[in-house]
Amino acid sequence: MDITTLSGIGEKRAFTLRAASLNTIDDLLNYFPRDYDDRSQVRTVDSLIPGAVNTIRGYLSSTPENTNPSSKQRVGRTLTVTKAALKDSTGDLQLVWFNQPYLKKYFRLGTEYVFTGKVKLDYRNRLQMESPDYEIFNEKQLLTGGIVPVYTPPKGFSQKTFRALIMQALELRTDIDENLPLTIMQTYDLYSRREAILNIHFPVSDAGFIAARRRLVFEELFFMQTKLFKLKNQGELHQGIKLGGDYLDFAKCLPFALTSAQARVLKDIEKDCQSGIRMNRLVQGDVGSGKTAVAMAAAYLTITNGYQAAIMAPTEVLARQHFTDFSRFFGIHNIETVLLIGSQTAKERKAALTQIATNPKLMIVGTHALIQSGVEYSRLGLVITDEQHRFGVHQRFRFIEKGLAPHTLVMTATPIPRTLALILYGDLDISIIDELPPGRQEIKTYHVDSKYRDRVHGFILKEAEADKQAYVICPAIEESEADINSVIAYTHELASKLPNLTIKYLHGKMKPGEKQEIMNCFKNGEIHALVSTTVVEVGVHAPNATLIIIENAERFGLSQLHQLRGRVGRGDAQSYCVLISDAKNKVTRARMTAMTKTSNGFKLAELDLEQRGMGDFFGTRQHGLPDFKIANLYRDMNILKIAQTAAEQMIRGEITISEKEKYVIESQVLATAVL
Repeated sequence: MDITTLSGIGEKRAFTLRAASLNTIDDLLNYFPRDYDDRSQVRTVDSLIPGAVNTIRGYLSSTPENTNPSSKQRVGRTLTVTKAALKDSTGDLQLVWFNQPYLKKYFRLGTEYVFTGKVKLDYRNRLQMESPDYEIFNEKQLLTGGIVPVYTPPKGFSQKTFRALIMQALELRTDIDENLPLTIMQTYDLYSRREAILNIHFPVSDAGFIAARRRLVFEELFFMQTKLFKLKNQGELHQGIKLGGDYLDFAKCLPFALTSAQARVLKDIEKDCQSGIRMNRLVQGDVGSGKTAVAMAAAYLTITNGYQAAIMAPTEVLARQHFTDFSRFFGIHNIETVLLIGSQTAKERKAALTQIATNPKLMIVGTHALIQSGVEYSRLGLVITDEQHRFGVHQRFRFIEKGLAPHTLVMTATPIPRTLALILYGDLDISIIDELPPGRQEIKTYHVDSKYRDRVHGFILKEAEADKQAYVICPAIEESEADINSVIAYTHELASKLPNLTIKYLHGKMKPGEKQEIMNCFKNGEIHALVSTTVVEVGVHAPNATLIIIENAERFGLSQLHQLRGRVGRGDAQSYCVLISDAKNKVTRARMTAMTKTSNGFKLAELDLEQRGMGDFFGTRQHGLPDFKIANLYRDMNILKIAQTAAEQMIRGEITISEKEKYVIESQVLATAVL
């Protein structure tokens, strides 16, 4: 049913709702509360708690009045204050609303109301409730005195109006269809979908809310897991290219010894590529663990077997770096390497496309340009995606479709707890490089406030005098907020304080050629300090950089801070990371302490997921994951595991489902957004 079926929804309001993707009544019912107010404890005036949200029931003792506050009382641009008095047997309470003069006509003497809001003491030390939510006692639509939902309503809708809209939708939609098989609901003791929808919006009890949420989280994760299992099964149906040779023999050609973790992962890759089934493997390794060497080994063996290998990076800076590294190594073995990126000239692009289309034994490096139309591969045998969290499942599949069932190697330096990784990348097998190369020194990490900034700038000078380099990371490009450091302003300030040093800036809005020129100068030692946004977060390799300063460190997640810290410590000299933050809240202090005490990316990832949730885990929302309405992949791990088990049992035919149920599941899986 269209959203306009609801009474009170005219053309203007419908437009607002549709702008929030609320087109139908079902869309509205699947728009879940972000929080709840417990109004089950109704207080009397003498038991109100100042400084807290309270619920009180009573009659108005006077007709509401609109007043204009004096200049001393005026808050911001407030023009009108509506005041009313509530009286019960224990005392008096003043009710105050700002800029809502129409409320004067709403309230009637002799009618009993329920008010919920924060109670304060006014300048005369009298109890006052500011901008309370209100309803007539026993008003049917709003479940007075219970657990009341709190939404993030579309612009122009108050909590009260939006709640009434949800209640109206629930009354109209009495036949909410089931989308889970009865066998699964019985096996895992799940609410029906109708029970869950009713209790997620207006819980009848704490137990009702918990059961409703469990059902809806299960449902969301069940369909995601089913889709991922189907993707994996599709991959396993394809025969793969059989590649001969020994990866560890190749390793003897490297100018360094592999770690035991790298050797173990290469054995996994070798086994896959000799199985006759297409490889579909995720290689997860902490910053600096040597994933590129593993990728080189896999590419080398693919090319020596007569096939092309391609690696796709998320940025041109990283793609050019890979091109330099692969060219240097493969050139020794008479293997050509070609680069394909968006900023190339038409002539350069044409030459690259010709090589890709005609040379069957070629190393190909590029960005998203590799999966664009018009790129034809001669004999693509291996597809590598670097920093997988910057790409999505479908981007990976577009890349795979460019070859004849090529092997797939997916790499990420973002540490994800193994159990979670099995779920996020359910269509992939997983290998972990959990060891750093020998000789790498632990990066010493410090947390200071802005009072130490001059001393930190002195640290930059000290490192420069020792022929070392520094990064300074700022959260913004230009000045936006008073307390946020910006790249451009910071560069000018630092240059004035350290006039004898060469200081440049780098950010994502610069032209690709400009960015590359700055990075080349930095890698060549021509720049002492590089002030940048997180554009340097992924893969930038400058062994001479020994110091990274992260301004407004509270603005970044732990996993992102860990990635940034990994830009230094890539040579054999002692390296340092300084986190600057004036934030005093408990969570921020805990995060900064964790950074100074551990360099284990997996431990930091656990803490980051626990504190910030999945949506912000990668600094930006994870590509490849749906935008979950209710599930939290970290806090709902137990539900996630049983949803995964149920999906696997269903796909294997271990759970009996009817043809109708099978059709419903297929429709749901098809609609599940795995990007």
